[in-house]
Amino acid sequence: MSPRARAHAPSTARRPAPTTERGADKREAILQAALELFVERGFHGTAVPEVAERAGVGAGTIYRYFASKEALVNELYQQQKSRLLARILRDFPVAASAREQFGTLWRRMAAYAKEEPLGFAFLELHNHQSYLDADSKALEERITQFGLGFIAQAQARGDIRAVDPMLLVGIVMGAFIGLVRRSTECGLVLDDPAWTTAEQCVWEAIRV
Repeated sequence: MSPRARAHAPSTARRPAPTTERGADKREAILQAALELFVERGFHGTAVPEVAERAGVGAGTIYRYFASKEALVNELYQQQKSRLLARILRDFPVAASAREQFGTLWRRMAAYAKEEPLGFAFLELHNHQSYLDADSKALEERITQFGLGFIAQAQARGDIRAVDPMLLVGIVMGAFIGLVRRSTECGLVLDDPAWTTAEQCVWEAIRV
């Protein structure tokens, strides 16, 4: 990349956040506004002034906290992915059967989708690859490797189908995301019995 191109490349560097309580409140307001707008309009369909207006701050204020829109979306992505990862990994039953582990993963994802619907919609209903930075990609890779590790161990024990692990990930996540879409777009009621039934159906699709 030429020096001129580097000078105009979007920065994803994070600016040091003001340490006052008021500054922290503004930063959180910006992140919340960005989350809402990115879910509604997507990253590319959202302008920084729109985030500022939704957050109740001046457009210039955003750049006191984030060097660019790319830095903002990466901060938000890492925040939401970290919350999801912490929820999944907390006291995970590593010694349990594949069936029990799958049920745990499913229920924890369902709880996240129910309790943090905007976070789930932001993470799973949009394509982020064009703007993720190295830290965001590393976090995504950590989650992917956890899932692939679970599949590899279950396949080695003969518990789930011996096919390409990414195919199984696609089946599980495709079903999960499809359920959430039907809930938000078509009025499907996703109560505990519905989630339990869906989990059993998906398990039947991947088990031996």
